[in-house]
Amino acid sequence: MTTPARPRRRSTSFSASRSRSATRALPPPAPIELLNRDQSILSFNARVLDWAARPDVPLLERLRYLCIVSSNLDEFFEVRASAHMTARAVGDKKGTYTDATFRALAERIHQLVDEQYHIFETALVPALEKRGIKLVAHSERNVSQRRWVREWFVNQVQPLLVPVGLDPAHPFPQVANKSLNFIVRLSGRDAFGRENEVAIVKVPRQLPRFFRLPVAKGSKQQLFVSISSLIRSHLQDLFPGRHVTEFSQFRVTRHSDLAVDEEEVKNLRTALRQGLQHRHFGQAVRLEVSAGCSEFLSDFLLTQFGLPEEALYRAHGPVNLVRMNQLIDMVDAPGMRFEAYEAGWPQQLVPGQSLFDRLQQGDVLIHQPYETFDAVVSFLREAVNDPAVLAIKQTVYRTGARSELIELLREAVRRGKEVMAVVELKARFDEEANINYAELLESVGAQVVYGVVGLKTHAKMMLVTRREGGKLVRYAHLSTGNYNPGTARLYTDISHLTADPALTLDVEQVFLHLASQNRLPHLNKARIAPFHLHKVLMSRMEAASHAALAGVPASIVLKMNALTDEPLARALAHASQCGVKVDVIVRGACILPAGVPGVTDNVRVRSVIGRMLEHSRVFRSQIGDDDQVWLSSADWMNRNMMRRVEMAWPVTDPELKQRVVEECLDLYMADNLNAWCLQPVGAYLKAQPPAEGKGRKGAAQMVVSAQATLMARYGRKSA
Repeated sequence: MTTPARPRRRSTSFSASRSRSATRALPPPAPIELLNRDQSILSFNARVLDWAARPDVPLLERLRYLCIVSSNLDEFFEVRASAHMTARAVGDKKGTYTDATFRALAERIHQLVDEQYHIFETALVPALEKRGIKLVAHSERNVSQRRWVREWFVNQVQPLLVPVGLDPAHPFPQVANKSLNFIVRLSGRDAFGRENEVAIVKVPRQLPRFFRLPVAKGSKQQLFVSISSLIRSHLQDLFPGRHVTEFSQFRVTRHSDLAVDEEEVKNLRTALRQGLQHRHFGQAVRLEVSAGCSEFLSDFLLTQFGLPEEALYRAHGPVNLVRMNQLIDMVDAPGMRFEAYEAGWPQQLVPGQSLFDRLQQGDVLIHQPYETFDAVVSFLREAVNDPAVLAIKQTVYRTGARSELIELLREAVRRGKEVMAVVELKARFDEEANINYAELLESVGAQVVYGVVGLKTHAKMMLVTRREGGKLVRYAHLSTGNYNPGTARLYTDISHLTADPALTLDVEQVFLHLASQNRLPHLNKARIAPFHLHKVLMSRMEAASHAALAGVPASIVLKMNALTDEPLARALAHASQCGVKVDVIVRGACILPAGVPGVTDNVRVRSVIGRMLEHSRVFRSQIGDDDQVWLSSADWMNRNMMRRVEMAWPVTDPELKQRVVEECLDLYMADNLNAWCLQPVGAYLKAQPPAEGKGRKGAAQMVVSAQATLMARYGRKSA
């Protein structure tokens, strides 16, 4: 009797479904010149800046996009500029960072900054003034306004200012990163008969950057004065007996990426807290001054900070546009902002229903911010309040200020549950907040670990263990984004709630690995960086390449924040040369050129910039009838693949898989309103919405905005 063949089980592994020709060597890849990562970051900021120039965007939101670009450039200088600056200083001619890369970046950033201030001065300021919103300069103030400003200066500001005249006993003061300061040139002599002509005035950060001027009763005007204008109009008062001949605002940006040798420190938390004390006084990498700053003063500052001429940026407006966010928040003009959007309750969930009961019926996906993150908070709250829940484990990367989730974990400890928190102390610019959260959790008895030495824990996961009918049952939350209720209202991410025994066991094993640092066992479904993820991604692309060469249809569609890992980028290019159709939807930096003849003919790269910040990571690969969709915490960057603990996991439910494909991939590939398409030379061209009427074949053409479509689909409907 012949035994029937056992049916082949479909694998969820990235490396599954190789064609029969997989044993043959692939043809050698065509040479490819990858795009410059830092130039690509700047290109992303140019796409964001376009929103500040768009007349269809509400006026205050246009100003906010201008602020976003300034904030992004601040971080670029704080994190990315130091290596280029060092190469410029020593004259390096070869390598990733050279004198040439420094000069090329400086040229591009100067262009970007000039465009920023052009939009601000020629478009936004006049448009705001037409709406009765005005920053009133000293020369424009009437007598009563000048009197009010002077009284405010004397009573609220001057007591906090300490002008420092420079001489051998009064050296140039320590100027903190991104702080507002004035440099002043004086004539005459000081109280001791000396001609020390340069003085510095530091503006305390505690002072508001804008003040509202009183207006006549019944006036609809909203008038403001900036702290810089207020101080500069009274600089003379700070130097009695001297004459102010020149002055300028200035702001220095410093390298601020903390570097701690984890192998050498005994307590990472203590070492990082000590490092935070010095962050504000790192290597200077950029100097901003007022547009009218004299060469004498700018040269003096460049020499003081050891900066070349290319690092000097003249601001035709406020030297710190980021602080204009304060003004936006002060203005009372709802019609100049986006219409309020209220996220709907996840459509797979019923308000008030036990999430544990719901997850027994199947997995749940939440598409944030279109569906509310409150459901995730409710999941943790239910776990905290449920006597049957015995243990809760969660990663903490960025949770925001005054995190409700941290308070819920503390409450869980008080209720006798076992709580483990993997707190990533090295989350850039959130180090202090995470140190404080770690101490708060430890203070009530939670078990806090800091991940693995040398790696950042970037995986977003929560595991709840519950006793049900005499056995332990696991429930998990996995996400492409952070446990931050604030950013969850602005960032597009996918939350995945599951009671899948295989996947939740994987999550348990990862938590045990992070705590014990024992070898990670074989996982059922999840793939983890730095152990598996890079390898299986490469393997999957190789399998797609073999299949395409054998005549089997193969395609790859990716959505992520950044694609900068060189081996992955080259593998995508090679796959495209083998006939694999490759589509990349990337928000920020991308080093893979698209449409280069003979190299990336089958590659399309597009970037969607919208009201929400695109943050979800989705990977789809189709090889014949093998269609895999994965979610991940990882971008395709070297740091994510090699220096972070990241998680990727499959979406196997057919309906949920189709939903991810439609909402995260297909809609974005169809977007013709907010999308930009990468050209072979590295520039992005804006997708053009169709003209009114019909297309060539008579079919109606529609303007498609992925974000607007999803907001309409999921937003809470008014009664």
